[in-house]
Amino acid sequence: MVFAQSPENHRRSSGIRPPLPVKIIIAGGFGVGKTTAVGSISDNEPLTTEAVMTAVAAGIDDNSLTPDKRTTTVAMDFGSLAIDEGIKLYLFGTPGQDRFGFMWGDLIRGALGALVIVDTRRVEDCFPAVDYFESAGVPFAIGVNRFPARDYISKDEFRWALAIDPEVPVVEFDARDRVSVRDALLVVLDQALTFAQAAEPR
Repeated sequence: MVFAQSPENHRRSSGIRPPLPVKIIIAGGFGVGKTTAVGSISDNEPLTTEAVMTAVAAGIDDNSLTPDKRTTTVAMDFGSLAIDEGIKLYLFGTPGQDRFGFMWGDLIRGALGALVIVDTRRVEDCFPAVDYFESAGVPFAIGVNRFPARDYISKDEFRWALAIDPEVPVVEFDARDRVSVRDALLVVLDQALTFAQAAEPR
């Protein structure tokens, strides 16, 4: 009787190395598109922990700019993406509300980098994420989610509003579009590599 080999066993027997696992965090404020971004890019059906917003939550979370939003992430979103045969990204989307901040320490453990998503209508909502990653020493990029019919804000204006270092990349993307999300994540990878190279002893 012949048994088919699993992909992992086939790689081992054929001498092919398994892809390098890379953990990336998707962060940002409430309703900025984190769950959408993970769902758009994940190779498999993403794991989400969406819960229906209650009347109490609606009174705490400002959804005045996202009135159609009926659910919210209460733990994390999780998806994966094979960049090529050598790298596989594991994506962890954080809750956007400050009251779930106690979970961030566990979520970022082992993360190579982060994408902080910004909604141009409420840039200030991403301040906690930016401050957190700066304090934790995790390299990150700013992803400006270009929702339809939004006023244009230049990258320089974002830099000024966020008071971020010139080395922090600012990219424009659409959280609904797979290719656009992929390109933003590649910027995060490049930023993480630059960060790691700068930390190497001379």
